[in-house]
Amino acid sequence: MTEEVQFILDTSNEGMEGAIKHLEREFSKIRAGKASPNMLESIKIDYYGVITPLAQTANISTPDAKTIIVQPWDKSMIETIEKAIMAANLGFNPANNGELIRIIVPPLTEERRKQLAKQVRSEGETAKISIRNQRRDAIDEFKKLQKDGLAEDIAKDAEQKVHKMHEDFIKKVDEITNKKETEIMTI
Repeated sequence: MTEEVQFILDTSNEGMEGAIKHLEREFSKIRAGKASPNMLESIKIDYYGVITPLAQTANISTPDAKTIIVQPWDKSMIETIEKAIMAANLGFNPANNGELIRIIVPPLTEERRKQLAKQVRSEGETAKISIRNQRRDAIDEFKKLQKDGLAEDIAKDAEQKVHKMHEDFIKKVDEITNKKETEIMTI
């Protein structure tokens, strides 16, 4: 196998792994009824004129399965953080006691669970599309190399490896998606 072919295979593998990592990051933001600091990951605040992720301005913890505690490092930012949490429209009602912000994570309704399960399936499908695109791009590259003189058997062998890689990653996406969907639908 030539270095070019191996490079294309490695690049495809990295791209497919990237799709899985992205999917897992997206799933960590989708709540399944348990409190998690990741639920606040998307929140950004105006920290003295600089838009900053909440996690870089406060300590975020979960003392139990239903509560998130946000303890700002700078107490003067507590109201700004509270407003940002409400503005993020995550369905949380933060309570500010002057020292920290306490968020009680409400239980999911059946309707909300179904919406989240639908969102999970959509994210899974997006990951599959990304993986399919990686496969398509690799196969196109192999065909270009074949036109430039790469032996046909090497090109076919490389295509088979990409197909196998594709199938493995699609199975992994299905497993991750089914696990998250089950987690959401479990009361």
